[in-house]
Amino acid sequence: MFETFYQNRKVSIAAFLILASLSAILLPQLKFAFNFEQFFPQGDEDLEFFQEYIKEFETDDNFLLVALDNKPTVFDTSFLRKVEAFSKEAYKEIPYVKLVQSLPNYRYPVMTPFGPTTVPALHLDKPEQLKSDSIRLMKDERVLYNLLNLAATSTAVVIKTDDNIQMEASDSIMEAVYKLLDKHELDDYHLLGRAYFQSELAKLQFKEIMISTVISGILVCLVMILIFKKWASIFVALSSIGVGLMIFMGFLALLGRELSVMAALYPILMLIVGTSDVIHIMSKYHDELRKGNSKRESMRVTIKQIGLATLLTSLTTAAGFATLLSSRIGPIQEFGVNSAIGVLIAYVVVIGFTCPMLSLFSKDQMITTQKSMNRWSGMLSWAYKFSIEKRRAITMVSLFFLVLFGIGISKIHTNYDLYTNLPTGEKISEDFLYFEKEYAGFRPLELAGTLQGDYKIYDHEVISAVAKTEDYLKSLPEIQTAFSMGTIAKSLNQMLKRANESAYVIPEKEDYSKVKKMLVTLPSIGTDALISKDKSMTRISSKIKDVGAENIKVMSAKVDDWLDKNIDPQIIQFEQTGTGLLLDKNSEFVKDSLIQGLLIALAIVSLLMGLLFRNWKMLLLALVPNLIPLLFAAALLGFTGVALEAGISIVFAIIFGIAVDDTIHFLSKYKLAKDNHNGDTEKALEITFQECGKAIIFTSIILFFGFLVLLFSSNQPSVIIGLLISVTLISALVADLTILPVLIRKFKI
Repeated sequence: MFETFYQNRKVSIAAFLILASLSAILLPQLKFAFNFEQFFPQGDEDLEFFQEYIKEFETDDNFLLVALDNKPTVFDTSFLRKVEAFSKEAYKEIPYVKLVQSLPNYRYPVMTPFGPTTVPALHLDKPEQLKSDSIRLMKDERVLYNLLNLAATSTAVVIKTDDNIQMEASDSIMEAVYKLLDKHELDDYHLLGRAYFQSELAKLQFKEIMISTVISGILVCLVMILIFKKWASIFVALSSIGVGLMIFMGFLALLGRELSVMAALYPILMLIVGTSDVIHIMSKYHDELRKGNSKRESMRVTIKQIGLATLLTSLTTAAGFATLLSSRIGPIQEFGVNSAIGVLIAYVVVIGFTCPMLSLFSKDQMITTQKSMNRWSGMLSWAYKFSIEKRRAITMVSLFFLVLFGIGISKIHTNYDLYTNLPTGEKISEDFLYFEKEYAGFRPLELAGTLQGDYKIYDHEVISAVAKTEDYLKSLPEIQTAFSMGTIAKSLNQMLKRANESAYVIPEKEDYSKVKKMLVTLPSIGTDALISKDKSMTRISSKIKDVGAENIKVMSAKVDDWLDKNIDPQIIQFEQTGTGLLLDKNSEFVKDSLIQGLLIALAIVSLLMGLLFRNWKMLLLALVPNLIPLLFAAALLGFTGVALEAGISIVFAIIFGIAVDDTIHFLSKYKLAKDNHNGDTEKALEITFQECGKAIIFTSIILFFGFLVLLFSSNQPSVIIGLLISVTLISALVADLTILPVLIRKFKI
């Protein structure tokens, strides 16, 4: 088998180069995608309810807000003329638009001798009325925080789009919006909405991938130069990693996978995982060459001893990523599957491309001087002696840190907010904060009201309950605006009372008949967006400030409690729903899915190591040092106050999948050395430190600096992920070189 492989090594190299070239051709087919539906918890009953809800009404994120600033006030005729022109052209020229609402086209209903009609709220052709118009608008709860900020220095144009627009539509919308803003010289603007998020975040994803790929490549190159020094070794290592990354990205393109917000991690993972495999293979190959073996014999021993261990580490790493399938969130599941595939591709490339490439160069071209090796030998001898002489200290320090980890883990919370998931320093994040401060914010909260018994949608009891609930929502500090059939009924009553401001209420039952008649006969006023097709449901639409998932959960419970006490369930029953609620529900599932996933990973890794070591004691000891980095990462989250949310949860799968690799290499070498030295534990450990210690230190250095590349990301969760993984993987290295030898001696394995 090996002889056939060795004889055909040039064919294998050529095959991988061709495959990498074909993959490069496929790269332009890679697509980037972002939408909030990706992050809805799959299989959840609230999601099923929401999906049925939007069939009856519309999606709650089908809008684009364009806030236009004008200081000292927006109530300036020339500025409002620009806004008016922008609004009119937006409706005509921006694709996928259903409705445009702005201050210049905002109208009040009035009753005339000829029947009801509407009049403009702003009389732009009568500047002398502008002051009185502005005073009225500033008192109007339908306008404030929707079309106007409290300081009257900004006005928002609300553009309602088609439901569920995707990336291509979003790009078209935003291109037209920017063109119109430029045409009307509206330079001081802020944007918020689905189209803006999808278009801008996709561009930022591409930028993140390019930056992470370039920086990771430079970093790996520098580390390889420091480690191997010889140009041939560096060339083999870098070409292997490059081929693996290219084939992986081409594979994703071939499958038609859309790259989500976590795609920026793919290049880093492939570079790091590929580098780890390459280092273990090359370190062993160099060691065999130094023993005086031929290239053929050195390669045979390397593949036999390290190839199997590397296969096992690849399978365990892939298993770690595959545990993300336990998540209810689509992009995380996809990230887990894609990363698992990438790990296996990296292994195949190392065996089929790296090993043959090594055989093309002479011994002198590959290995470094003995002086360099003596330096490493001295360091590793010290580490070995330290593990003997400080066994008690290592045990006591380990127990101390376990207690410390427990304290940190008890402080973990899931009160994440949307802002922390937006890219730092980018306009999209600044705009998000602007709307949080000046307007009602972004997070939608919908209340679906289902009629009970024989009650009809326009009945006084129903409309009163809806209006009462709407008023309660607006009384909460987290909610500034809400819209419902109650809003329309109060507007109609005000119209019937000659636009008297005090008449903006639901009339008493005996005076309600005129309002009811108008509600029934005037469908054009917008009730189609508030009443289901069969008129058995109605909605209250509002927005919540981005105050954190746990805080919103408390507020949500408060709303439910108020409904139970103040709304007659025999008339109408309300249920909370909406995009914001579904996103917040992820915090409820993240802990359960994380624990479930890690338990599955432990089971799979235990099975694989059981097959390799065939020793239950060794199996149990192998798991101990790999639980430490997991506990360390969890404790860091608790002590630093970082919220455990869906994106951050992938840290644990990555840490476990990668950290266990070094343990497997250490134990594999130990088992082999012990068998070759008649069961002498200390001799086996000394050899393991010398031959395997160098490789796992090298890989840990690569991992540490590799994940630190994420510090250059503008995405805050990515920065946190990079820091957590880098720091905790160093703890995994320390555990392998200290705790693991102590356990081996203690249990006489």
